[in-house]
Amino acid sequence: MGFGVFIHRSDSIYDDSPAERYQFPSQYLGRVQACIGDWIIYYEPRKVAETRGYFAIAKVSQVVPDPKAPGMYIALIEPGTYLDFINPVPFSNADGVIERGVLNDEGRISGRAQSAVRPISPADFNRIVSLGIDEIESELPRVGEPEAISLASGFGEGGQSPFIFEQERDRVTQLSSRIVRNRLFRRLVLQAYDKRCAVTGLKLINGGGRAEVDAAHIRPVEANGPDILSNGIALSGTAHWMFDRGLISLSDDLDILVSRQVNDPESIGALINNTGRAIVPHRAFERPHRHFLRWHRENCFKS
Repeated sequence: MGFGVFIHRSDSIYDDSPAERYQFPSQYLGRVQACIGDWIIYYEPRKVAETRGYFAIAKVSQVVPDPKAPGMYIALIEPGTYLDFINPVPFSNADGVIERGVLNDEGRISGRAQSAVRPISPADFNRIVSLGIDEIESELPRVGEPEAISLASGFGEGGQSPFIFEQERDRVTQLSSRIVRNRLFRRLVLQAYDKRCAVTGLKLINGGGRAEVDAAHIRPVEANGPDILSNGIALSGTAHWMFDRGLISLSDDLDILVSRQVNDPESIGALINNTGRAIVPHRAFERPHRHFLRWHRENCFKS
């Protein structure tokens, strides 16, 4: 087992779904197989417009031949392990290249940086994850929620004792905690939606400075819904309640659908913003994915 980097573009020509599967050609089979049972980091190349850099982690469960494409394979992602970073990590910053394993003996970027799949050292993995989950300004918790615990503490290098291999692995397993993942998911969704409810259009901040909006999973965690931004949507408390109970849903074109089973359609209609469509982020990869919207309509929505 070993850590790895998988290159994925938001405009990928491959049959990828980062939270579920990663398609790749046979030339990378050995490298991907070396990651089975371990964590990988997704990276989007710098040449992609509005690149996310290193943007998520996930755990590879198994590798299988692609039944639809001869010579291609699929790395299956272990359910519940994918997690978007709240801070996309650039390839380099003021301190230089983040993934130092791509440098050659002369300190220059080598051809290894172009590999779609490559192994990554525990130190590089640790450094990238630290930057990706660093809650520089913690989101205020909801009433009754536990206070935020900084996962980045101990991940960085400056002023910290050196990590040994086992300690790095112990710390990264914290990312499997449901409490931690819910907090990071909420932070991610609220950032993308500017703390505004996608249904009502309202952006309400209470007297304590906390946004009165929820980060809702479109396909719930209990139904194997992943912690990926495209499976999330920002909703006010009332809209969240209606969405979870199937009284409202979204079309593939993001039109807000109201169930015919509601007992007061006029009141619900008054809550919906005047466009009749969900207010979503402008970047395509941040918007609700049709795959998850379809699941909600088929399994939750009371049409």
